Formats: sequence, structure tokens, C-alpha cells
Amino acid sequence: MSWNNETQPQWGQPPVQPPTPPGAQPGWARKRVVIPSAVGLFFIGVIIGSAGSGGAETVRSATPAPKVTVTVTAEPKQAGTSDDKPAEPKEKAKPTAEDTGKEALVPNFVGMGLQSAQDTAQSKGFYVLSSHDSLGRGRLQALDRNWKVCSQNIKAGKTVSTETKLDFGAVKLEEGCPAKDAEPLEAAGGKMPNLVGKSVKAARGALDSGTSVTVTDAAEGRMVLMESNWKVCAQTPSPEAELKGQPVDITAVKFEEDCP
Repeated sequence: MSWNNETQPQWGQPPVQPPTPPGAQPGWARKRVVIPSAVGLFFIGVIIGSAGSGGAETVRSATPAPKVTVTVTAEPKQAGTSDDKPAEPKEKAKPTAEDTGKEALVPNFVGMGLQSAQDTAQSKGFYVLSSHDSLGRGRLQALDRNWKVCSQNIKAGKTVSTETKLDFGAVKLEEGCPAKDAEPLEAAGGKMPNLVGKSVKAARGALDSGTSVTVTDAAEGRMVLMESNWKVCAQTPSPEAELKGQPVDITAVKFEEDCP
């Protein structure tokens, strides 16, 4: 091996650095410039990214949300209607004969069957009708065809308003009409009326409703159920006695029977 003193470094001397070109910076200076520049570019990118993102947020938040509009179409009210309940119609006053001018001639109903008399009255325009027992026994005219007319309250041949009430006195078909309708019993002046011969029903009706009345069969001790079919034979208190709320005792038999 041969040594070349020109090419090999000498022991104990530092290696010779190549000369730096004119105008060029040394290596350490270049590193100091590159590193800060890279760091600066990094932060600039971060700032730009943040600014872009924030701007997008701002744009999105600044955009108004769409409004929802609900359109309600009001239904037109019908004429003559209101939200409140309609007032109940007032009952019309019934026209009188003077208002309507309706009058009619009263027919003769005596001798007619009660049902036929009522039908005839209605055909003439009379609709306010009633009837009663002509014998004063207080019987009800349940089956009109079983009764006949003995009297009428409006004289036949008279022209009256069709609003007039017609009342018929009647008896059963097999009975004879009395010369005059029996007068209703009443305890006039606080005196005991004469009940003998009257129906038990009529006798009870003549007394105060609070009066205690005991009815006994005068013949056989039977129960008195249909009081209009029984007649009074005796009474206590006696007729014309003063009534002071005392009990009344009656003995009776059926109308077709004789008192004992």
C-alpha cells in the first residue's frame, strides 16, 4: 500500500469544506428558513379551513327556515242560523171564533146514541165534547155505543162558535131518561146532605176528601166494589147535621134491589 499525501487527509487536521458559492446561504441558515415556512403554511391552512367551515355555518344559520302556512277556509253560515241554540217556537194562540168566523148550527142530539151524537157534532165542526150520567150515579161512559143521549147543554137550533163545549147527559140503552138530569150532591154550608137513594159513588163525592166513609151491604154483607151500582139506604150523621170531620157510615144495596 502506498500513501498519497495529496489525496489522503493528514492526521490531526480537519477536513477541508468545499467553498460556498457566492450569494448562497450556508446550510444551517437554509434549515432555519425552511422549517418556519412549513410551520407557517400549516397554520395558514388550518386558519383557512376554519374560516371556510365557519362561513358555511354562518351561511346555513343565516338562511331562514321555511315557514309552514295553514290555510283555513271558513264555511259560510246559512241564512237564518246562529251559533246559539234556536229559541223554541212559541205556541201559537188558538184562534177564537171571532178570529176565524167559524160558527155552526147546533143539531138536536136527544135520542141519538152517544157515539152517533159525538160523530155528528164533529162533522159540524164541534170537537170539544163531554158527557155525564143523567141519573146522577156518577157512572163513566166507557163504551159510548152502550149509552143514549137524554139532554144537551146547548139548545138545538142555536148558532154558536165551534169552540163551544157540548156536554151530553146520557143513560144506558136499557134505561129510561129522567125528566131532568139529577143535580150533583154537595155538602152546602157544612151540613150533611141527604144521601138516601143516591149512588154510593155520588155520596162519597159529595163529602170532603178527608172524610172517613164506611159502606156496608144492608142485605147480605157483600163487599161494595162498584159504588156507582149501589144506592144508599141509610146514613149517619143524618141529613142537615153539622159536619165537623166526623166519620160517615152508609148502608146500601144494589140499585135493582129494595132497601130492607
